[in-house]
Formats: sequence, C-alpha cells, structure tokens
Amino acid sequence: MADPAPQIGIEDFLRLDIRAGRVTRAEALAQARKPAIKLWIDFGPEIGERRSSAQITDHYMPEDLPGRTVLAVVNLPPRQIGPFLSEVLVLGLADAQGAIALIGPDRAIAPGERLQ
Repeated sequence: MADPAPQIGIEDFLRLDIRAGRVTRAEALAQARKPAIKLWIDFGPEIGERRSSAQITDHYMPEDLPGRTVLAVVNLPPRQIGPFLSEVLVLGLADAQGAIALIGPDRAIAPGERLQ
C-alpha cells in the first residue's frame, strides 16, 4: 500500500470537478498499447456527452458497461490515446492484482451530479 499523498487544502480539492455520468456506449480500443475500453458517458444537459479511455478490461467487457453510472473528473485537459481523444478521467481503484474496478454510487444518481 502506498503512503498517503501530501496534505492539500480544501480549495485544492474543490478545484476538481468530479461528476456522475451514465455510460451510453463502450467499445474496445484496439489501438491502445495496453488493453483499454472507449467509453461515451452522458453527464447531463450542463456538460453533455464526453469520451474516456479506461484500462478496465480485466473486470469489464464493453457490452456490460452501457447504463452503468461512473464517477469521472470532467475538468482535466483532454488526452490523446492513439486515435481516440479522452476528454474525462474515469475513476477506479486497483484490486489486489492491480486491475482497475470502477467507482460509482450505490444509489440512482442523475447524470451530471457533482461529488459533494
């Protein structure tokens, strides 16, 4: 287990815009160096649909992801992943083998709802 990161102020944390989004579409990202899945995520009318590339293939198949609610940071700069532009950072945790498990609410949450 890694040591905790240095402390930050609440102002730093509040600069991250973490929102709930509903996966609308998912496809394998064949051109990635590491296996990944392309996600299209609906963040509601304020933000709209954004795309993300996620290395989650150990636990998820693309066909199982539409309809799932995930958490993502929506105010980071986009990153080019091969031919795919990843616009948000989907959040997850590594299991004992290092494979990523997605983070999401355990209740129905509207797309676009901000982490409080």
